[in-house]
Amino acid sequence: MTQKRRITQGPPIERFYSVIPAGGIGSRLWPLSRADAPKFLHDLTGSGQTLLRDTWDRLVPLSGEQRIMVVTGRAHRAAVESQLPSLTDPNVVLESEPRDSTAAIGLAAAILEHREPGVIIGSFAADHVINNLPLFQSAVREAAAAARAGYITTIGIQPTEPAVGFGYIHYGERLEIAGAPSALAVDSFKEKPDLATAEGYLANGSYLWNASMFISRADKLLEEIGRNKPKLLSGLLELAEAWDDPAKRGPAVDRIWPALEKIAIDYTVAEPAAAAGRLAVIPGYFDWDDVGDFASLAKLNSGGRKSDLAILGENARVLSDSSSGIVVSQSNRVISLIGVKDIVVVDTPDALLVTTSENAQRVKAVVDALKITGSTDVL
Repeated sequence: MTQKRRITQGPPIERFYSVIPAGGIGSRLWPLSRADAPKFLHDLTGSGQTLLRDTWDRLVPLSGEQRIMVVTGRAHRAAVESQLPSLTDPNVVLESEPRDSTAAIGLAAAILEHREPGVIIGSFAADHVINNLPLFQSAVREAAAAARAGYITTIGIQPTEPAVGFGYIHYGERLEIAGAPSALAVDSFKEKPDLATAEGYLANGSYLWNASMFISRADKLLEEIGRNKPKLLSGLLELAEAWDDPAKRGPAVDRIWPALEKIAIDYTVAEPAAAAGRLAVIPGYFDWDDVGDFASLAKLNSGGRKSDLAILGENARVLSDSSSGIVVSQSNRVISLIGVKDIVVVDTPDALLVTTSENAQRVKAVVDALKITGSTDVL
């Protein structure tokens, strides 16, 4: 069951800013998630509001409404502002085109450091599902304490199964940091493993899921980018210098942004910082899911019971006999399932997807094929 928002746990964190990168189309959730309606703009849990709004609500107690920045595409500005009426105009950062997470988070860090030197930022994806909010907020507060001590800090999720859809964090010794008693040194990051490797990680007991949450002093994060990608940092700093001047911002974005290297923050910050002993992790014991494919969406909406059929859609018309999996319906068609297990059916007005939970990760290949064939009208 989704826990309701507005759970407070102490005052906002001092000198803390939340950053919400709201980008990507969630291609493994096609055809539900599209370029003009990515997954963070959908209610995927039955909470009654979008994943983006859920993210905003759980961050407000940590930073306050006036200290949350959203980085999103120009095409999504109206939808984002409609979802978040308290989002202030200076805290809307628009990307002219996607340049991956280093550019998105790095630009937010550069802008905020320019405005408020010494600020601590926390980056939290717009499309994740988190329950047990007091545990989440406690972990962020510890991470902020570790960041204040000079570490780039991430929050790793305690694994509950040998998942192959997540990256892993290998941690080492405990760090002695005031205000962060759970902080551990990060030894390395691991890419998404095969099942046998994931089972080994789970049995080992010193691995956490990588949830891509990063908390750091903005200047420390920028330093790390500069060590590994100096040209990228130079562009971000130049953009930040011009950002709050309306006459300078547009020309600077048009000139600089398209030339920035497209690379994930895991490679520019997390992995090199771990190798150099500058990365800490706070274990998170709250319920978390990145809703990375329809298999995870089915699990979220069926309470984790594989024998159930999850049904999403306000006017879904589904008949089921001895079937399990998930049906997402955005049409008026009657969908009838008889004797099928772990099925995935996504029915939209212009596209139909039928697969199984086991093959849910392969949906991205369909999206890639549609791009190659020029069928971009359904993307």
